[in-house]
Order: sequence, then structure tokens, then C-alpha cells
Amino acid sequence: MDRRFLTVLGVSLLFALVISSVFYQMTARAGGSKKVEQTDLRDVVVAARPLSVGTNVKPADIKLVKIASSAFPKGAFGKAEEVIDRPVISNVLLDEPILEGRLAARGSGLGLAPVIPVGMRAVTVRVNDVSGIAGFVLPGMRVDVLVTGRPPSADGTITATCLQNMLVLSAGTTIQPDARGQTIQAATVTLLATPDEAETLTLANNEGRIQLVLRNGSDHTIEKTPGRDIGELYGVRGVRKKAAEPAPRPRTRPVVNVAPVAPPLPPPPPDQIIVIRGTTKTVEVVGSSRPTNGGQ
Repeated sequence: MDRRFLTVLGVSLLFALVISSVFYQMTARAGGSKKVEQTDLRDVVVAARPLSVGTNVKPADIKLVKIASSAFPKGAFGKAEEVIDRPVISNVLLDEPILEGRLAARGSGLGLAPVIPVGMRAVTVRVNDVSGIAGFVLPGMRVDVLVTGRPPSADGTITATCLQNMLVLSAGTTIQPDARGQTIQAATVTLLATPDEAETLTLANNEGRIQLVLRNGSDHTIEKTPGRDIGELYGVRGVRKKAAEPAPRPRTRPVVNVAPVAPPLPPPPPDQIIVIRGTTKTVEVVGSSRPTNGGQ
């Protein structure tokens, strides 16, 4: 055989062996990393169906899926028993990992109770189509509360803003907005309040007529309003009583400073003439014919 042909054939075989070795090593590395990735997986609890606020998690509501340990969400759960019988306080979507912040503590109650933060209160007030803004007050919105009534210190009706930036927890028995964004016709609205605000809201609801005023959810400004009375509505002043004035003092006669009057001066003594004759002394008054004996 031709030596030249044998040389080319040998070089080709050697080159093929080198290429095969390189591809084999690359394939072995890829397979090894894939095995490592397959073994580095963790279970995570996700929602098997959409979970709304107030739902108590049951075994049928969740499922376990495997994900890479590096992608495990912070605050997620790896065991089903860690979330079962815990109330949902924030909506969870289908196949979304269930996080600690979406659930309340086990045994904290059902329905609206788990949504109420520690130290706060849920107060329900009566509303109608007008005071409830025709059904446009939905859970999650923020409102101001106006009260209209006649306080003891006023002669007419007064409207004042008693509470501001109140969070709506529920409209009627619904504690989440309608999925289609439709209005909710409800006879009651539940607001989140502090204990002091709960007292104010209850008093306003019982002693006057309340009106809910819708505000932008991102506007948390507290405005100082003086309130309005019925006289100002019709352009008449003096309906609202002024602050109590001190009782008038009894009238007394005015004190007049009078300069003291000097007592009358005694009349001046009459003019006298003393006459001495030897050892005799006499006093004669001018204008009088009667001498006065002055003595020795």
C-alpha cells in the first residue's frame, strides 16, 4: 500500500479519536450536572386552587411540587401539615407557593377575625345606598366618616368629619372585592379601627347619621376641617353657639375720685391796739368802743 495513504489514514483516525474523547467528556459532565440538579430538589407547598381571604386551609386545597433548592421561596413551606387548618389572610392564586405572610396563626379564628391585626378592632356600621356611596365601597378601600347631628352645644344641625383614612374590611358579609369588579349592595360596612376610633364610630352611628366618603387608597393625609352647620349652608350666621362666656358681674356704683375739701378757715382776729398808761395796760379793738382790760 501507498505509504502516503497510510499516513493520511492514521492521522484521520487519531483526529477522530481526539474529537470523540472531547465529546465524551462534555457529555459526561452534562449528565453529571443533570444528576446533581435532580438530586438537589425540595418539596414546596403550593395552592391546588385559588384561596380567598378567610378560607381555612384543608388538605384538598394544597399540593406538593418539587423545585430546586436554590429557587425555594423565602417563607414558603415544605410540609403540608405546616399549613393545614390555618386561615388565609391574603388571597393565594392557583399553583402559587403558600407563604407565611399569607396565613394567620392556627386557632386565630375563621372568617374576618384572622384579618384583624393585633391591637385593632373591626366595627360594623349601618349604611344605605347613599351613605354607602351607592355600593362603591368595597373591601380594601379607604374612607372618611362624616357624622351629622345636633350636639348639645349648638342650636342647629352640624356635619363634621369624625374619622379619616379608615380601612374597609368587609361590605356586608363579603370580605373581598368582587372578582368582576362589580359593586356590592350591603346594609352594613365593617371598618378597621383602633379602640378609641371604635368608640367614636359607635357613638356617631348611634347618635347621628353617618356618611362614608371614598378617598384614594394612596392618600393617607389627615385634614383638619372645622365642620359645617346648617346656618352656613343657607348663608346665615349665629346658628352655632359660641363658647360659654363668664357670668356678668353685678353692677356697682362707679367710684369717683374726689379731691378732699379743706375745712373752713377761722375768721381773722380783729385789729387790736395796746395802750399802756403807767402801770395800767389796756387793749382797744379797732372799730369797737369797748376797751379790753389787759391786766397788769
